[in-house]
Amino acid sequence: MSTRLAITLLIYGMVQAVLFGAGAVAVLATPLRDQAAIMLPLVVVVSAGLAIPFAWKIAPLMRAAHQRRMARRNDLNHA
Repeated sequence: MSTRLAITLLIYGMVQAVLFGAGAVAVLATPLRDQAAIMLPLVVVVSAGLAIPFAWKIAPLMRAAHQRRMARRNDLNHA
């Protein structure tokens, strides 16, 4: 398993939760509330599907940030 895939799997749930929360607020805070019984399951499915590419795009950014932090720490330790 690649590092990118491992990071993607780790953050998938968090990304999906944020997308679901945004979708749920959008449904419940607008006139769509009347159709919440139909819209909320749709929000669940859409957020689960959209979380995959979002997590895939975020994973390398998180890895790069970690590598920069480790490089900076090593530079400080060797200075």
